[in-house]
Amino acid sequence: MNALTGRRYVIAGIFIAVGIIYLLRLFYIQVINDTYKLSAENNVLRYVTEYPARGLVYDRYGELLVYNEVAYDLMVTPRQVKELDTADFCRTVGITKEQFIKKYKQARAYSPYKESVFEKQLSKETYAALQEKLYKFQGFFVQSRTLRKYPQEIAAHTLGYVGEVSEAIIKKNPYYKMGDYIGISGIEKSYEKELRGRKGLKIMMVDVFNRPKGRFKDGIYDTLAISGLNLVSSLSAKLQKYGELLLQNKTGSIVAIEPSSGEILACVSSPSYNPNLLVGRERTKNYGKLFVDNRLPLFNRALMAYYPPGSTFKLINGLIGEQEQVTSRETRYPCARGYPVMGGKPKCHPHPSPMDLPGAVSTSCNSYFCYVFRSIIDNKKKYPSVVDGYNAWREYVLSFGIGKKIHTDLPQELPGNVPTQQYYDKYFGVNGWKSSTIVSLSIGQGELGVTPLQMANIMCSIANRGFYYTPHIIKGIGESKQPHPEYKIKHQTKIDARYFDPIIDGMQGAVDHGTSTAAKLKDIVICGKTGTAQNPHGKDHSVFVAFAPRDNPKIAIAVMVENGGWGASWAVPIGGLMIEKYLRDSISKPEMEKRMLEGVVLSTENKSKKETDKK
Repeated sequence: MNALTGRRYVIAGIFIAVGIIYLLRLFYIQVINDTYKLSAENNVLRYVTEYPARGLVYDRYGELLVYNEVAYDLMVTPRQVKELDTADFCRTVGITKEQFIKKYKQARAYSPYKESVFEKQLSKETYAALQEKLYKFQGFFVQSRTLRKYPQEIAAHTLGYVGEVSEAIIKKNPYYKMGDYIGISGIEKSYEKELRGRKGLKIMMVDVFNRPKGRFKDGIYDTLAISGLNLVSSLSAKLQKYGELLLQNKTGSIVAIEPSSGEILACVSSPSYNPNLLVGRERTKNYGKLFVDNRLPLFNRALMAYYPPGSTFKLINGLIGEQEQVTSRETRYPCARGYPVMGGKPKCHPHPSPMDLPGAVSTSCNSYFCYVFRSIIDNKKKYPSVVDGYNAWREYVLSFGIGKKIHTDLPQELPGNVPTQQYYDKYFGVNGWKSSTIVSLSIGQGELGVTPLQMANIMCSIANRGFYYTPHIIKGIGESKQPHPEYKIKHQTKIDARYFDPIIDGMQGAVDHGTSTAAKLKDIVICGKTGTAQNPHGKDHSVFVAFAPRDNPKIAIAVMVENGGWGASWAVPIGGLMIEKYLRDSISKPEMEKRMLEGVVLSTENKSKKETDKK
């Protein structure tokens, strides 16, 4: 009997203990811990993402290039949509019933329980009208965000644009969710992490009519949005705008860089477009129009177009010849209006002969640099074979940032092309080629492909007598006012500093009394080189590269005008005007400026289309 009584007490004690535990747990859930209360009240709470203001972008002098403008997105949580007057809703928002059905299905497919964007970027008028009726439309609410605006309407390719994230991006990066925006191109893409800031969260209480009734728990669960960092670009807005004006009605590119820092002063690609076209509700429609435009305004020629460098490449061959000690300042080679070794091909224009190295640069003698190239490649005293000589030559060329990515801070940069030994072995057969086979490389033709950015960077290397800093577009991030550390590293070419003076003397001679006199300025010593890049699809391209002043250079520039013919026709005058505009902020040749501003150079494709349209 006593044993039975003892068991009863034990069992009763267990039940009492379990009951006490449940009571304590219930007290903790209902009174102490708000987490469960928060979960239980989800049906009267609205979770609103607080989007941070995206960082602003300024030019090197503090002029605003990109700022933010408030916009409103209509959000929906499908599970909360009840007793909706669809006709009234559609009238208020300005959409058709068919559009409503399509958008609502898309929202449910994304998630019945999570909010998503129903209608993007409402106008201020629509937003005001909607606010008065929002209590009727359960499950819908308005969320503010910012859109980019471009007050100067310049540098579209460089600044880039912002667009909605794709599902692929969302899967890769949990920071983003459906309806978020991300940098798609230009600075907006490459500096996305710095510009975007950090999202916050606001928890609002709403009544049965979907009307906000204040912050939940006075906002203790809210998190603040943190604005993105402001960026200071290296662009000169004034120079960029001037370059775009000079290239209007032309196809081509201008890239200007400060040699002492690698900061990009101007990066022009023509034709271009107004960056405000890719903002707001019209972005998709405008992008479609730009995409099908046969002039390719979305294509960034400054970073993505390959051109034969033409005679501008003679500068590099001259430097390699000196470094290899097969050429010196005094070396002279004959020119009989062409390269004598190959029966006068490549051809050359009339000029005094023979010339020394500076003279050959200033007159742009084809024959001279064919001889130099042969001396490098066929140097049997140093290299056992032509292949060994060519590979050594190619390494010199690569050291100038050609044939590989420079790793600028702008996206979509392409590496250009310097053909490999394997390429020629495949094309001509092993041991089936020699210097005369590929002699077109000596004058910047053949298989060489260089971007305008790389051309300008070559000028930086020559202006600095043998080194360059990686060209970059952002010189200050946030409060640091400094670029990323990698843009302060010197990149040495394989040419010793003592070999640059003869080449620079020749470049100065080209502007003073040679092929580039249209760029000559009083009291500013400009060192430049013309180029006429052969174009198998039509008229040759007009090329000019330069830096100024000669001592303590402030600007290095490359100008490419497609189908412009001789370098002196278009590229030289444009380059000279850009240099003067930057160094003096004035123009001393108004007639030349007028001719460049009003000049029209149609590309081969556009010209053919125009003739077809006339017929």
